[in-house]
Amino acid sequence: MKKYVIHGGRPLYGKVEVSGAKNAAVGIIPAALLVEGPCRIENIPAISDVDLLLDILRDLGARVRLINRTTVEVDCTDARRQAVPYDAGRKLRASYYLMGAMLGRFGQAEVPLPGGCDFGSRPIDQHLKGFAALGAEVKVEKGYMCAEADGGRMKGSQIYLDVASVGATMNLMLAAVAAADALMLGKVAQNEMTAVSLATQIQFVQNMFLSSITTAGVILGAQYWGKGDKR
Repeated sequence: MKKYVIHGGRPLYGKVEVSGAKNAAVGIIPAALLVEGPCRIENIPAISDVDLLLDILRDLGARVRLINRTTVEVDCTDARRQAVPYDAGRKLRASYYLMGAMLGRFGQAEVPLPGGCDFGSRPIDQHLKGFAALGAEVKVEKGYMCAEADGGRMKGSQIYLDVASVGATMNLMLAAVAAADALMLGKVAQNEMTAVSLATQIQFVQNMFLSSITTAGVILGAQYWGKGDKR
């Protein structure tokens, strides 16, 4: 087993540049699918999950331009509705965020079940329950999560999560931004900064109304997102 051994007793000094949060980045990057036009994302961490997500967006037809080692510009105007490549998707523990973003954009999604690092199971029942409540027919088959919205567009709903899931909170926000009506989420991941960061992106780009993420969040549906930057 690998481990770090720290020998203390010495004062620390100097400067450290803090990279962007991985858990926020893996939700915000798929959200570029919902943006009409270029979206610049700054301070992204240099990790394999970020590289995989950008490769998947390219496979879906997005134009991805690396501006520097921490900044990327993504234009998903020409993104296509198709299944996420299995091998790429299975390398991600947070592949399910593509599910919410694709449902919000296309009303249909086929995304491999979460894989990635071996840190234990990653339950997705709250995600799938929420998608169904938003009007999607949901099934899991041949290693894929598959969902399609009735009529091609998600519908607003009141959803009360069984547990305060960070991933489900963020995923349902992504799926609901283009819903025909408002989404009300109960028992969300309160004061979780990764969810707050994504919510800030929603407000900044689309001027949607979102109540503070404490016990419930409300998102008004919209046709699409405008252009935007996120740091």
